[in-house]
Amino acid sequence: MTPPRLIRRCRLLLLEPHHHLDFQLGALLAGGNGLHASHAWRALAPHLDAPVEVVPVLVAMLGQIQPEGWQAPPCADDDAHLQQLIDLHLVFVEGAHSVPSQRDAALREVKWWQPAAVMHWMSRWQGRDSVSALYAAGLQNAEGLRRQLGPPPVAVQRLDGPRTPLPRPPGSAFDTLLQGRSTCRNFDPGRALTLACFAQVMQRTFAATGTYQSAPDSVFLKKNAPSAGGLHPTEVYVLVQRVSGLEPGLYHYDPQQHDLTRLPDPPGSGSDWARTITAGQHWFADAPVLLILAPRYARSFWKYRDHPKAYRAITLDVGHLSQLLLLCATEQGLGAFVTAAINEQDIEQALGMDAMQQSPLAVCGFGWRGAQMHTAEFDPAHRVWPAD
Repeated sequence: MTPPRLIRRCRLLLLEPHHHLDFQLGALLAGGNGLHASHAWRALAPHLDAPVEVVPVLVAMLGQIQPEGWQAPPCADDDAHLQQLIDLHLVFVEGAHSVPSQRDAALREVKWWQPAAVMHWMSRWQGRDSVSALYAAGLQNAEGLRRQLGPPPVAVQRLDGPRTPLPRPPGSAFDTLLQGRSTCRNFDPGRALTLACFAQVMQRTFAATGTYQSAPDSVFLKKNAPSAGGLHPTEVYVLVQRVSGLEPGLYHYDPQQHDLTRLPDPPGSGSDWARTITAGQHWFADAPVLLILAPRYARSFWKYRDHPKAYRAITLDVGHLSQLLLLCATEQGLGAFVTAAINEQDIEQALGMDAMQQSPLAVCGFGWRGAQMHTAEFDPAHRVWPAD
């Protein structure tokens, strides 16, 4: 007698009710508005390339199959529906091997919290030109935003109750430094950074200032920015465009050794790829140096397993590093930026990353400002650009 096959559901799975409208001429000719509404369930599973549609009977069957451990099929007389789930790679058969099953197995090792995994997987861009989309929607400036979207929520929330004015101590050099930090959208395309200047910003922002080794295979880093659990999962990849003494190209930064490892060139020229990874934000593509901040999720999830706050902590880590970078660049008289509007999938493909193992969350950059402001910058106090 052939033993029954054992199955299990993929580990990470959310089901989304999906509403779709399409135009049907017949409905218009029958006196309607021509729009036909269809409803379906979409399975969101990060081990797949895209969501897949499932009918209600498959949804019900998925609810009977456990993601951990192998089990006998729940309905011995419903093999056809079970086979559909297997063909969709939402259910796996023990001993059968496929690319989706291997990805599901790899994801089980990383210990993602399920909602965060799906959000991360679904929110990544590829080939997006965010600037063209803004202009097409009339949202490229504050006036357009107000015109298209109405007034924003109030800038400051004021609550009822007794108010206590706080003293304003006299300003210091540090206050001047803080107020000089402003996102740069106008880099000087003809001016390179010195190697010493570049190295100092990198050291202050990303280098380890100390290590703690609890065992030969367990090392923790101390940096100038905080990190949840002292784990510092964020890797830094450097696109060098204009640094004296460094060949233009793509590098990886080692925070312990404070050195760069040369990587294969990205697709096309450096400036074209810079524009691609920043989703068409051409004002950032001229920066002498662009930095890709890409966490390794297993590093954080080793401690925070299936934890609802783990992904949030990683995004905070990237925020801490990017803010520190802008401050350190400002101290050197440089302009800097950080953007989350990036084409993650293009970066992942160029760097050979599995998006659920390691993926970029932001791109930063720094360098000399241009002499003129060709692209508007938000500098209402005129700390960077003098008033006319």
